Amino acid sequence: MGETLQPVTPQFNRSLRVESRPDRLTGDPGAVLLREILEASGIVEWMTGRLIDPRRQEDVTHDLASLLRTTVLLAAQGWRDHDDADALRHDPAMRLASSSSAGLTPLVVEQGLASQPTLSRFTAIMADPRNLAVLREGVLELAARGLRALNGGRRLPRVTLDVDSLPIEVHGHQPKAEWNGHYHARIYHPLVTSIAETGDMLDARLRPGNVGTADGALDVILDVVDRAQAAELCKVAMVRMDAGFPSAGLLAGLDARGIDFVARLRANPVLDRLAAPYMKRPRGRRPDKPRIWTHALQYQAESWDKPRRVVLVVKERPDDLLLDRFFLVTSLTPQQMSHNLVLEMVWLPPFPERHQRANICGD
Repeated sequence: MGETLQPVTPQFNRSLRVESRPDRLTGDPGAVLLREILEASGIVEWMTGRLIDPRRQEDVTHDLASLLRTTVLLAAQGWRDHDDADALRHDPAMRLASSSSAGLTPLVVEQGLASQPTLSRFTAIMADPRNLAVLREGVLELAARGLRALNGGRRLPRVTLDVDSLPIEVHGHQPKAEWNGHYHARIYHPLVTSIAETGDMLDARLRPGNVGTADGALDVILDVVDRAQAAELCKVAMVRMDAGFPSAGLLAGLDARGIDFVARLRANPVLDRLAAPYMKRPRGRRPDKPRIWTHALQYQAESWDKPRRVVLVVKERPDDLLLDRFFLVTSLTPQQMSHNLVLEMVWLPPFPERHQRANICGD
C-alpha cells in the first residue's frame, strides 16, 4: 500500500493547497516553503513599512513587498540573473510565493512574475541611501529575530562577531571593481560581519577591489557592535578578526565599549624576536600527527596605547622541516580564557588533517 500525503495549506494564502501528483506543474516548489519562512519571520512587512517607494502608486503593478520576495526567492532557488524572472514569469509556485494577494489566487490574473526591467528598477530604488540603511538594519533585525526565537524569546547572553574581507571577482569594468594584486583578479573587496555561532550575516559593506583588508573596519565594526546591542541581539558581543584588523583605534574603541576581542596579528621583527626561544623542535622522533604549542607573550605595537596579551601559536607538521608560528592578540585575561581556548576560537588546521583534531601540547 502506498502512503497518501495530505494536502498542505500555507498560512500566507489559505486558498492555496499543495499536494503531490504525478503531473509536474513547477520546478521550484520550494519557493512556497520559503515564503512560509519569510512570513513567519515578519521581516518583509518590517522592511516595507520603512522603505521609500518613489513610484506613482496608481501605476504600480508589483508592490515593494512582492518585489522583495521575488528577489529573495529567485536567489534562494538558484536563479541569479534578473533575466531568469522572464523565463519563470508564469511559474505557478514562484508567482504564488511572491504575490502579496491573499485569499485570491494570482494564477487567474494575466500578470505574471515581475519582469527583468521591473526588477532592475527595483534594484535602483533599493540603491537609494535611505533604503540601503533599511536593508542594512533589516539584515541585523532578521538575525536578532531568529536568535530570540531559538532562545525562547530572549536575547542571547553572548555572541561572537566574525569580521572578514572576501574577494568577489567581476568580469567587466563596473564601478569600484579594481585589480587586486594579492588575488590576481579584478574584484570587489567587501567587508562582511556575521555571527560565528550561527553563520547569520549581520552586515556587508561594498568596497573597491584595491583597498586593504582592514580599510574602513574601524567604523564598520564599532557600528555593528553598537547596533547589535541596541537591537537586543545579545547582551555582550565578542569580536573575532583576521590579521590586519587590530588597529589602535579599533582596539581602543572595543575597550571603551567593554567588548572583548581575539584577532590574528601579522608577524613582524619584534614579534619574531619574542617568539624565537619557542621555535625549537623538541628532541625525539617527529610524530605522525601535527602538534601545537601555545605560549604567552606581552607585546605593545608602536600605535597601541598599552601592552596587550599575545598568544604565540607554534605548529609542527610531519612533512615540514621547520616549525611554523602565528600570533593572536586578545583582551581576555588568562583567568577568563586559557591560551588553548583562545586558539580554538580562531584556528582551523590548514594542512590535510583539517577534520582531525591536532594535539595541543602546552598552555
